[in-house]
Amino acid sequence: MKLTHLDEKKRPKMVDVGQKQESKRVAVASGVIRMSQEAYEAIKEEKGKKGAVLHTAVIAAIMGAKRTPELIPMCHPLLLTSINCDIEDIPSLPGFKLYVTCSLKGRTGVEMEALTGVSIGLLTIYDMVKAIDKAMVIENIRLEKKSGGKSGDFTRPS
Repeated sequence: MKLTHLDEKKRPKMVDVGQKQESKRVAVASGVIRMSQEAYEAIKEEKGKKGAVLHTAVIAAIMGAKRTPELIPMCHPLLLTSINCDIEDIPSLPGFKLYVTCSLKGRTGVEMEALTGVSIGLLTIYDMVKAIDKAMVIENIRLEKKSGGKSGDFTRPS
């Protein structure tokens, strides 16, 4: 398979999507943050010194998705039509799983926006409770599914 972000002289380039057909495109990404019981309880009970951690993480995830082309060099600026976030409580870790769903009608996919949103949201959780637990682990940031576009649909196998 040929890498699309390199030209014939192997120089970086941004892919020309001008000739692609517009279609509805949706991507869902997720990631997990594991932490100490103390940090987990501080978040659940909203006792962190920096405020409502999970609400702030959702706002950060949305902002991260919107700013993806400023952070990832070859990403196109996109007119996202929707960004939704969901945080799953995982007491057995203890920790949280963040899901970000991005959608639009356009010529290129939104996988990077969803993945960036997850990354920024989880980093925000880390930032807000690092005074309690510097050993938190962010892991399993991944694309769960995507639809639309020439490459078709993808769903991560269970």
